[in-house]
Amino acid sequence: MKKLVLLIVLCASIFASAQQKPNVLFLIVDDMNDYGFYETVSQIKMPYLNKFKESAVVFENANCGSPVCTPSRAAVFSGLFPHHTGAYFNGCDPWNKSEKLKQQETLPEMFKRNGYETFGRGKLYHAQLSEGRIEKNFDNRPIYGGGFGPFPDEEHQIKGKFWGIQAFPDSIFPDVKNANAAIEFLQQDHDKPFFLALGLWRPHTPFTCPQRFYDMYDMNDIELPKGYNENDLSDIPEIAKELLDPFGRFNPKNKQEWKELIRAYFACTTFADWSVGRVIETLDNSKYAENTIVVFWSDNGYHCGEKNHWEKNTLWEQAAKTPMAIRVPGVKENGKHCFAPVSSVDLYPTLTELCNLNQKSKTDGKSLKPLLDNVELDWKPALTTFGEGFASVRDKRFRYIRYSDGSEELYDHLNDPYEWNNIQGKHAVQRIKLRLGKYIPEKFAKELQGRKN
Repeated sequence: MKKLVLLIVLCASIFASAQQKPNVLFLIVDDMNDYGFYETVSQIKMPYLNKFKESAVVFENANCGSPVCTPSRAAVFSGLFPHHTGAYFNGCDPWNKSEKLKQQETLPEMFKRNGYETFGRGKLYHAQLSEGRIEKNFDNRPIYGGGFGPFPDEEHQIKGKFWGIQAFPDSIFPDVKNANAAIEFLQQDHDKPFFLALGLWRPHTPFTCPQRFYDMYDMNDIELPKGYNENDLSDIPEIAKELLDPFGRFNPKNKQEWKELIRAYFACTTFADWSVGRVIETLDNSKYAENTIVVFWSDNGYHCGEKNHWEKNTLWEQAAKTPMAIRVPGVKENGKHCFAPVSSVDLYPTLTELCNLNQKSKTDGKSLKPLLDNVELDWKPALTTFGEGFASVRDKRFRYIRYSDGSEELYDHLNDPYEWNNIQGKHAVQRIKLRLGKYIPEKFAKELQGRKN
């Protein structure tokens, strides 16, 4: 009888311990730059995320591991930099072709192994996982391959067109359907702690969203980016120019068409803000509010004409810098802004520590918990790579870029926030280049075949 009582007490203790572990709401947006999140463009409307930032630590100097979707997400979900996996470009099929990634336990897999209920919807990996592995990541079905789905019906699919104003009812959009699924999950009872990952498609192209978001922006008020400089490319290496508009998908014929594109990007960003906001509001009104960590991040930044470039796939600030914020219940630094250079690769070890998980796979990142406790701490520079020998290093003040042919760029963000003046050749900055250059890998994994977009 005593043994039975002890067993019951032990089981109750284990159950109570599991309940005390924090839940995680892991929110991903696609191609969101700093325009609204860091208030660099006051015109853009982001009421939900602005409210969320008041209760979270905002990382003003967050950088992606790679400035394109698939490798950036592979880096976050694996905790490994691209120079260790060879996953540099979209279309590289990282989870099937990289031996490192085949062996690496993903972030959801780790949570699931540690007793969490794992739920995933929307654009998560942006790549197919090997057969049977999606079941190791997530408990729910359907997941739509961890990609974009559910897709709209044939009538509302955009084919062969990357931009343009096309507005449909809410019910047509995958982001709405996936946010609804996340909301339903948060409204349910759960016996175990959960890891909920929601990936939005927007503000990524095609620039489609419900009409009301377009109506928020008057074309007469749209301005060209402050970071645009007609002569901006005069001091960059020739190899850097090879990264510009590799497929020419965006080529506005005049300033009016350019402004139409910007308006479309603004509208889709506000649509993403609304989608994220609905989910966060549901959490905040639920019984899980006081025990759930919320992580918000974008897979990369986005050019809207800066450096005479559209989209991402560059090593400059506009593509490498990403929105990121983390809310941990009870953290005293919530509501503050951290200016330390951090990487999205740091999210894996951060959640490992915050949730006290058993981590079996070695990762490259560094837990951000010390910064969540003190936003003023010094921090090492952040690394972004985009192919073998292509690297960008960012500290609090400078961005240093080195290409595979040895050519360089250096920008002083204190005096040159838009990276108009490449000062790498000045004698006074050689020590800065040497210091930042130490964070560039000596060896780069052979790149998996892909495409630079």
